[in-house]
Amino acid sequence: MKIETFSKLAAGAAMIALTAGAAKAQESVEVLHWWTSGGEAAALNVLKENLQKQGIGWQDMPVAGGSGVQAMTALRARVTSGDPPTAVQMLGFDIKDWAEMGVVGNLNDLATEQGWDKVIPAALQEFSKFDGDWIAAPVNVHSTNWLWLNKAALDKAGGEPPKNMDELFALLDKFKEQGITPLAHGGQPWQDGTLWESVVLSVGGMDFYKKAVIDADAEALSSDTMRQVFDNMSKLREYFDANFSGRDWNLSTALVIEGQAGAQQMGDWSKGEWLRAEKKPGEDFVCIRFPGTQGSVLFNSDQFVMFDVGEDKRNAQLKMAAAVEDPAFQIAFNTVKGSVPARTDVPDTEFDDCGKKGMKDLAEAAASGNLAGSLAHGHAQPSSVKEAVFDVVTQHLNGQITTDQALERLPQAVAAAQ
Repeated sequence: MKIETFSKLAAGAAMIALTAGAAKAQESVEVLHWWTSGGEAAALNVLKENLQKQGIGWQDMPVAGGSGVQAMTALRARVTSGDPPTAVQMLGFDIKDWAEMGVVGNLNDLATEQGWDKVIPAALQEFSKFDGDWIAAPVNVHSTNWLWLNKAALDKAGGEPPKNMDELFALLDKFKEQGITPLAHGGQPWQDGTLWESVVLSVGGMDFYKKAVIDADAEALSSDTMRQVFDNMSKLREYFDANFSGRDWNLSTALVIEGQAGAQQMGDWSKGEWLRAEKKPGEDFVCIRFPGTQGSVLFNSDQFVMFDVGEDKRNAQLKMAAAVEDPAFQIAFNTVKGSVPARTDVPDTEFDDCGKKGMKDLAEAAASGNLAGSLAHGHAQPSSVKEAVFDVVTQHLNGQITTDQALERLPQAVAAAQ
């Protein structure tokens, strides 16, 4: 009898332990993202460690690809099968697209409790909310119109950063004389688009950028100003190395870090690679606004969209959203990532010179009306229009079509995609 009783007690204890273990196992988040480069992975690890300290497990679902196109394809398969991840890194209009499908979660209670409305800029809330409901937690604000320079190469060329396109071409000529690749670029559509939008802003200014890119005005897209943009793109193409086609952005960054190239036009996530290589701004590299775009900022914001995953995963999901908006995390993450905080109440004291400049530029651009969404990174137009622009820009950059053909096709492609 005692043996039987003991056996029953042991079985009961085992069942309780298994149940507790299962409950504990449920306290985890599955996160789909495309932060796979060294600097990006290091930044994401800050969030992962934060959650692990709270007893929340982390199931990683990385999908390589710098603009998130491949990640959205993977997400579509998961949602279609009825098994969405807990949270998904997402940009701009992609957030709106998924919200319209009715598959996202609701963060209103948490947002109200923590006062997100007061500390997250309205420009970001345009994407963090859908029909007035909070559906995403913004991680950062990136800006795309940066130029990254190898300090030693710049010093050898005279030490003066370029202020306009003419000065940029003169500097690239000096880099060529040094025997290094003047401009490191990766021939992928989103990278071509990132360069193109900076040239649009440089050549035409913010008013023209808004008319051509934000408003998709057909006259602006085929104008003499746009002709100058494409002509400048052709000229920049002459400064790429022979192996640029298809190269990932971080490999181009590595060329500049190693002194094999003089410059790279890329968003401020590039800085994360420099920091990971233990390089310092002002000593090893120089960060400037793309020549001719001083005073203006093209932005994108990485956000974690929370999907409708059921009550059993809801607690872990809310803890993740709260962790993302924690000011301490915003500092720890963005100082590693190269971006600036999504919250306006975070001080810049722990940021390096490039970070301080990024925060100052963002505030000034927002106040002066010179802040606009990045087309290449999903904050200016829906994906269909973005891809249509990419097609024309990439074909032109690769010499498959002339500038005249690009000016004819660009407004047509945009109109067809709308």
